Amino acid sequence: MQYVTLNNGRTMPQLGFGVFQISDEEAHAVVSTALEAGYRSIDTAKVYGNEAGVGRAVAESGIAREDLFVTTKLWNADQGFDTTLKAFEGSLDRLGLDYVDLYLIHWPTPERDLYVETWKAFERILSQGRAASIGVSNFNADHLDRLAAECETVPVLNQIEVHPYLTQEAMRAADAERGVLTEAWSPLGQGKGLLDDPVLAGIGAEHGKSAAQVVLRWHLQSGNVVIPKSATPARIRENIDVFDFELDGEQMAAVSALNRDSRVGPDPATFNAA
Repeated sequence: MQYVTLNNGRTMPQLGFGVFQISDEEAHAVVSTALEAGYRSIDTAKVYGNEAGVGRAVAESGIAREDLFVTTKLWNADQGFDTTLKAFEGSLDRLGLDYVDLYLIHWPTPERDLYVETWKAFERILSQGRAASIGVSNFNADHLDRLAAECETVPVLNQIEVHPYLTQEAMRAADAERGVLTEAWSPLGQGKGLLDDPVLAGIGAEHGKSAAQVVLRWHLQSGNVVIPKSATPARIRENIDVFDFELDGEQMAAVSALNRDSRVGPDPATFNAA
């Protein structure tokens, strides 16, 4: 496993395991499989409805708490100072943990205009040691700049949609300029045609690897934190088997050239769902 250093000096695995669209009951099984396969970072969220299942898997794993990195996220409807504090307590209870390693604002939902107030609640949670680090998800550069102007703490990380069909070069650069790491959600494009791309298949054939492994390697070498999701044990194990090969400069450029600026998820500038 490779690790990255956050702007507060803490470290996290560069490759973790995501549980989006996995039921609570199924999360227990797949997270257990992921931990057995060697993952040490698990990414969940209140809105996924599977924090309890994740927590059971963590509790039963036998892995020391300090060797695990658990991320969860605040849902949109819970934004606001007091509601954030209450929602965080609920997440801790469902996870069965005393603290999380990383707590994220899931979306800025700009029409609500509550993300600054919410971030101040995050700063309180951080000061109490109940979140070791705090960050954001789906924030644009102007959202980050407003936090910098009105708050005290720079987010350690911005989790955004990134994959070879949406390389997000400008947003990744904006994160880096502000000392914020980029974490890629939907790193494999949710399997919507990306993994059938002949460019990826060709590169994979050169290394004896799958298209998915090529994409994950591209993320790692690009400096992204990455959280692939799968409910299939063989695929879970395949996705972590990406540390024994390297893409050369030509291959990295070929993957990046697949960019279509094509999203599989909502646009953060206009997404305001409760």
